[in-house]
Amino acid sequence: MNLNIAVLAGDGIGPEVTAQAVTVLEAVCKKFSHTLESKSGLIGGVAIRATGTPLPEETLTLIKSAGAVLLGAVGHPEFDTYPPEKRPEKGLLRLRQELKVFANLRPAICFPALESLSPLRGDVVRGTDLITVRELTGGIYYGTPRGIEERNGEPTAVNTMVYSKSEIERIARVAFKLARGRKKHVISVDKANVLDVSQLWRKTVTELGAREFPDIKLEHQLVDSCAMLIIQNPRRFDVMVTGNLFGDILSDETAVLTGSIGMLPSASIGEHTGMYEPVHGSAPDIAGKGIANPLGAILSAAMMLRHSFGLEKEAKAVEDAVSKTIDSGKLTKDLNGSSTTEEVGAAVVGAI
Repeated sequence: MNLNIAVLAGDGIGPEVTAQAVTVLEAVCKKFSHTLESKSGLIGGVAIRATGTPLPEETLTLIKSAGAVLLGAVGHPEFDTYPPEKRPEKGLLRLRQELKVFANLRPAICFPALESLSPLRGDVVRGTDLITVRELTGGIYYGTPRGIEERNGEPTAVNTMVYSKSEIERIARVAFKLARGRKKHVISVDKANVLDVSQLWRKTVTELGAREFPDIKLEHQLVDSCAMLIIQNPRRFDVMVTGNLFGDILSDETAVLTGSIGMLPSASIGEHTGMYEPVHGSAPDIAGKGIANPLGAILSAAMMLRHSFGLEKEAKAVEDAVSKTIDSGKLTKDLNGSSTTEEVGAAVVGAI
């Protein structure tokens, strides 16, 4: 198979970690007799500096011809004073819309060798293996009306949370299908005791589960109690599905369970081309120092192999290689190691 991917390294440590992910993909292709065709494009702050816009037309053309997109990270403090539509993050939001990726999958696995790095006791996080399914193109991040205006002589801000029944059904369907290949347990997270949107969310998920997925156990949790349960008993969770805002927050909470946010990959899938990126940010304070953890980006590449190209054996090879690298102690500073970004990437390649 020819793997045609677009690489959008972005800002901060993005170029460093995506370089290692590409190196791992090259090793996979060599081992399993595939070919890799990767082309680079600009997004975020680096794109603003070069073109004046966070998502240039050249990048849009590139991603629409690719089989998958590998993203590094977006954002830099120098753009914090820019208007919202000119900031690096605006390019990321538009990228999601252009690709029509409505489902963000964020797994959180606590590797045995990293149990001691979690802020929770080892006996609490041991065996944690969950995945958050976050709705990505709706909700309060995209709803209208929105903006800041003068009301009664003072600035007043408005954001609107909006979900249609069809939007809820399609994200819930992704979660139920994932659960069929796991422990057949879905926890749907909302705020149905307060929000009208969440009342529709709960009703729709319940009806869909009963109609199409009677073999899957469905549980509902309010977002505040869910945040506590993730810390109290993370092994209770298998597949968690929720809206854009709640998913953004809760999936970062699950990152803490693993010992470092640098460990978490993600996949954004939908109607066409999938996008894959580590959950961590651009971390400009450590950019260029060679100490960024590339494992989140590498595991994102594994998700790409699985979800965009249907290469389960190859994806498992990458995940096994990451596990062996962790067991070997070849780790970056965030995991109490002393290895460089490149050394960790080379260890994964060697294990493959």
